[in-house]
Amino acid sequence: MTMEDKTKLLIALGAATAANCIPCFEHLYYEAGVAGLTSEEIQEVVDLASKVKQGAHIALKNSIHEMMGSEEKYDLPCSTQSGGSC
Repeated sequence: MTMEDKTKLLIALGAATAANCIPCFEHLYYEAGVAGLTSEEIQEVVDLASKVKQGAHIALKNSIHEMMGSEEKYDLPCSTQSGGSC
């Protein structure tokens, strides 16, 4: 079983977003246009990748606070604690 090209492009766009790779995103955005992806599809995957990236940053901040003895803790955007999901 192989993955559809559209699915591969959406995953790659999400990965480029999460990795902050502007040249990657620009190249993939062009490819997505050629493949017929809509702006709405691209925006949805960018928003999802941004939530994942934000969650990783918050987890890092929580870990640093814990190492430094602080009890301050931030809710992750994708955790059951916050009631939200990616």
